[in-house]
Amino acid sequence: MEKLGIAITGSGSAVPKNHLSNQDLTELVETSDEWITTRTGISQRCLALPSESVSTLAADAGSQAIAAAGIKATDLDLILLATSTPDDLFGSACQIQAALGATKAVAFDLTAACSGFVFGLVTAAQYIRTGVYQNVLLIGADILSRWVDWQDRRTCVLFGDGAGAVVLQANNSDRLLGFSLKSDGTQNRYLNLAYTPSALELLPNVNITQGTYQPITMNGKEVYRFAVQKVPEIIDKALFKAHLTIEQIDWLILHQANQRILNAVAQRLNIPENKVISNLANYGNTSAASIPLALDEAVRQGKIKTHDIIATSGFGAGLTWGAAIFQWGR
Repeated sequence: MEKLGIAITGSGSAVPKNHLSNQDLTELVETSDEWITTRTGISQRCLALPSESVSTLAADAGSQAIAAAGIKATDLDLILLATSTPDDLFGSACQIQAALGATKAVAFDLTAACSGFVFGLVTAAQYIRTGVYQNVLLIGADILSRWVDWQDRRTCVLFGDGAGAVVLQANNSDRLLGFSLKSDGTQNRYLNLAYTPSALELLPNVNITQGTYQPITMNGKEVYRFAVQKVPEIIDKALFKAHLTIEQIDWLILHQANQRILNAVAQRLNIPENKVISNLANYGNTSAASIPLALDEAVRQGKIKTHDIIATSGFGAGLTWGAAIFQWGR
């Protein structure tokens, strides 16, 4: 009989070796370790070296996830890369496919900013549930240091670089228990990495624009308000679809944006602190990488065990947000 459920069977992660502490940041902008820690919970972040790329970090995380799942790269049918900072605007997933030697896998990028991993998880699951593919590698990877204004203290203290990955496989019982995804483009202006055009006259009466992307801009108050309101709601919706109560959740893994957001969401959901997984103190906000990075770390520390039920939620630019409830392992 064909297996039409999914199981998440392996994880991996990779971060640059380069660290930037809060103390280091005081040499770049007017700030302090105390100011950053009390407002964000972040102590340091990892920054990609010029020799590192989204593709190299993603391939590293991906190869670990493949090994953890007990399969080979040639077993993969699909590689999904959730990123907003590809090495190539045409996409970086194919470079990862080549680096891994995943010769049978189709590969493409998916862009949903900090919600990318959750959106990717749901997307990957549909390919398996319809019987199209058996083995999918989902990677969340971002190098936001490329797009941060290092003179803007509102944003430069927040972001870091990294990659996290999971392998999804066809399974007799379905371990993706429930999900819900949302978008609201009317609030797009609150968080942007926008293209800025400049006019260019090619010929008389033939005008085009050419330009580049500008550094990240963010209205922190609005993004905080949005996250604290919408994330508990969407987790409730996903739990309802999974026929579960909040008490049945073993772990909460939110997008690692800000410790105050993590605390506020857990409080609203009545989830005790010891069930909340947080590693943003060491990595900052790594966008699409943040959930799989936190997941992999907790799995390797022995915190998350087979059959544990995890509630996860990503939220960010778009604005987009989503939640998924899944059981770890087969």
